Amino acid sequence: MSAALIIDIILWGSVAAVGLIALRRSPAVLTSSLREGALDFINIVPRVALGVIGSGFIAAVIPQEIITGWLGPDSGWLGVLTAVIAGAATPGGPVIGFSVGAVALKSGGGAPQVVAYVIAWALFAFQRLLLWEIPFMPARFVWFRAAVSLPFPFVAAAIAMAVGRP
Repeated sequence: MSAALIIDIILWGSVAAVGLIALRRSPAVLTSSLREGALDFINIVPRVALGVIGSGFIAAVIPQEIITGWLGPDSGWLGVLTAVIAGAATPGGPVIGFSVGAVALKSGGGAPQVVAYVIAWALFAFQRLLLWEIPFMPARFVWFRAAVSLPFPFVAAAIAMAVGRP
């Protein structure tokens, strides 16, 4: 059995379990949650599709030499640093961040560099710091959080280098 199938079974099982909990509360709760979930699904699916299709276009347009030169397996720690900076500079949500990571992998990017990119994007997306974190939390705390999180993309890249190619 493939890992993807196991994950799908776990996810569908979780949805069914939460649906049963909603039904036990009341049929109205189940109906309301199904309606909200369906609306979210309808709103999100086109964005995910555009991100995945767009990543394929980007992979086809960007010359492979650029990706392998800057983020390839032979780029070493300079490639990791480049990936961390690119991850922090990448705006948008998961459709953008993961699509760019997928493009890098498809185009010859090294696993450690792409791991560093995705982690940096998740931890340091600069626009998210400015638009979401600072308005909700004191700026001093946000910059402190970012500073203490700074080693994580590099540590993850080092672990990926030690483990080898996935």
